[in-house]
Amino acid sequence: QVQLVESGGGLVQPGGSLRLSCTVSGHRFAVHDMSWYRQAPGTQRELVASISSAGATNYATFAKGRFIISEDDGQGMGFLQMHNLQPEDTAVYYCKLTNYWREVPYAYWGQGTRVTVSS
Repeated sequence: QVQLVESGGGLVQPGGSLRLSCTVSGHRFAVHDMSWYRQAPGTQRELVASISSAGATNYATFAKGRFIISEDDGQGMGFLQMHNLQPEDTAVYYCKLTNYWREVPYAYWGQGTRVTVSS
């Protein structure tokens, strides 16, 4: 059973930084992706960034230049470093792990961590 737990959310002033963490318990396949999504009230969940097991990264336009996604395979953790946060970044941030077995994806989600950007 794979479980993901996010942490690191909170209240931050505009221009501030936060580092979100995602702790993975259970088995991660050799081929996998780790992603961060976010969902603001009244909106659909959207991709923030993703990183593959090969180290390839992908960022949403709004995240480029401000957010950095990383993964520590040894610790079984993923991270999202966020800089220059703005009120429009306020959302619940979710971690997602996608394991691939013979090209078939198996996705797992965390429960989310709330980020509020406000003065």
